[in-house]
Amino acid sequence: MNEKLLKALYEIITPEKVEKFDRIAAERTNHVTVAVENLFQEHNASAVMRTCDCFGIQNLHIIEKNNKFNVNKDIAMGAAQWVDNHHYSDDLYPTTKCIQTLKDKGYKIAATTPHTEAYTINNVPIDQPIAFVFGTEQTGLSEKALDLADYFVKIPMVGFTESFNISVSAALTINTIRTRLEHQEDFEWKLSKEEQTLLKIEWCKRIIKNPNLTIKDFKRRILDKEA
Repeated sequence: MNEKLLKALYEIITPEKVEKFDRIAAERTNHVTVAVENLFQEHNASAVMRTCDCFGIQNLHIIEKNNKFNVNKDIAMGAAQWVDNHHYSDDLYPTTKCIQTLKDKGYKIAATTPHTEAYTINNVPIDQPIAFVFGTEQTGLSEKALDLADYFVKIPMVGFTESFNISVSAALTINTIRTRLEHQEDFEWKLSKEEQTLLKIEWCKRIIKNPNLTIKDFKRRILDKEA
């Protein structure tokens, strides 16, 4: 059904979009994901989202305890349309909810912090699904996020300052991890064909008019042909 539905959707979008969806979905991953905690500067939030899109990270988890995650469209450059955003703001302890949700999905939690001699982004284990959690601009991750982490991870630095800007930290981390994944052959880390199909259907829904009605009609036609 899903492949037939995607084929039908492809007939009503431009060939250019079809080519992009096929090419980009093939490079997407859920093996690595990113979570940000309580960012208050919208240019940083938007830059992290754009970085996720550029490096093929499909899911961004957003913890909003005190600060709402606002997107600057000039910086995000449309990334919000293609990256799936998951917000955690309605609970008393949104950090706990986010991290527990990720753990339930099988992710190891990597807390990014300069104040540890544990792993670096060059040697943190990546054989299992991993979620990198980045903290707020001034104080970093909360104690709760650090307490729930499986790994502590830092970016090697040789200057006087002890940390990068949050958006730079995310870019360096994701780039390094993506490069490491590209050079390993022990496990699959990109989306499966079925996952790619479902993602491309979702992307189609985001650019067509009346997507729910259109898909309902297409499904009915497919079922009628199969009857």
